[in-house]
Amino acid sequence: MFRGATKVTIDDKGRMALPTRYRAAVAERCEGRMVVTVDRDQCLLIYPLPDWEQIERKLMSLPSLHPQARRLQRLMVGHATDLELDGHGRLLLSPELREFASLSRLAMLVGQGNRFELWDEARWNERRDAWLAHEEAVTDLPAELDSLSL
Repeated sequence: MFRGATKVTIDDKGRMALPTRYRAAVAERCEGRMVVTVDRDQCLLIYPLPDWEQIERKLMSLPSLHPQARRLQRLMVGHATDLELDGHGRLLLSPELREFASLSRLAMLVGQGNRFELWDEARWNERRDAWLAHEEAVTDLPAELDSLSL
C-alpha cells in the first residue's frame, strides 16, 4: 500500500530514486518490476507490474469501437513502459514520459494505494491548491462521502 506525498528529484539522465520506505514493498510485490504510463491530469502513473497487468486487462476488454474507451486505451496502454529498479533503487523515466508530465528536476511522488502518481512539483502545488479551493466551495457532498470529514 503506497501512501503519502514525497519530494523527489530527477537527475539529468531521467532517473528518480524511489524513497527507501517503499523499496521493500516494491521488491516483495513485483521484484522491482514496475510500469509507468501517462494520466489525463498530465502526471505519470507508476504501478507494480502485477497491478498494472490487471489494469491493462480491464482497459483492453473495453469496447475498442467506443471513442472514449479507445482514447483511454491509446493513452494508457500506448504509453505504458516497463521499468525496473536498478541497484540503487532508481527508476529510469524516458524523455517522452518526462516531457508529457513536464517533469524537471523537482517532482512529487504521491502514493495512491496500489500505484504512485509522479507530478512536476510546481504543477502538483498548483493543482493541490486549486482542488482545496474547490472543496471549500462545494457544500453538497455525495451520500457516500457525507461521513468523511477532512
